[in-house]
Amino acid sequence: MPPKPPALKSLADLKQVQRQLAEDRAREAAEALRQQQLEEQSQARQNLFARAIGADTGATKPLKHKPMVVLTKERPAPVATQFHLDEARALREAISDEFDVTTLLDADDQMSFRRPGVGLDVTRRLRSGDWSIQRQLDLHGMRSDEAREALGGFIREAHRHGVRCVRVVHGKGLGSPGKQPVLKTKAQRWLIQKKEVLAFVQAKPAEGGAGALVVLLAPAGR
Repeated sequence: MPPKPPALKSLADLKQVQRQLAEDRAREAAEALRQQQLEEQSQARQNLFARAIGADTGATKPLKHKPMVVLTKERPAPVATQFHLDEARALREAISDEFDVTTLLDADDQMSFRRPGVGLDVTRRLRSGDWSIQRQLDLHGMRSDEAREALGGFIREAHRHGVRCVRVVHGKGLGSPGKQPVLKTKAQRWLIQKKEVLAFVQAKPAEGGAGALVVLLAPAGR
């Protein structure tokens, strides 16, 4: 049950209650007016939007179904597996351990090489350092198969990027059985079989001496 209003004891109490009721009615009227204004403003905005899109003339119609977008996961880039297999197979086939290099090496104390059509001045200039060494490959610690693939890939990539002069460190064979420089002979054999190689000479003492080769590559595109 709602609480009973306090008992009026005087005319002053009656006037106080009348003023309170009047204030309450005024607040309620003001709140009702504010709500009416808000509703009118909202309706006015809706009407303005409807006129802007032509809904009031029937030019537009609401969608019959809920709009939605189906997102698909981006497919990963294809891996050129066969290309890499072909590259590896071509590399293995292009460099043979059975290739006889003795007839192609210049018969000097450093056993240099120059491809047919390349003059003696090229190996002379290569020894003197006319071409600066741009890249280097160290074959130390590699097995024969590893060294062959590493050297083939190194020469191919260097030539592709326009590199002209590189150094290949094969070692002096001090840690090999019989102290024989196994990789030195094989590196010479492999390099001669690479069409990108124009010539090579033994490195100068300060650049590796008998444990390294300085290799001149053909210009890119050849």
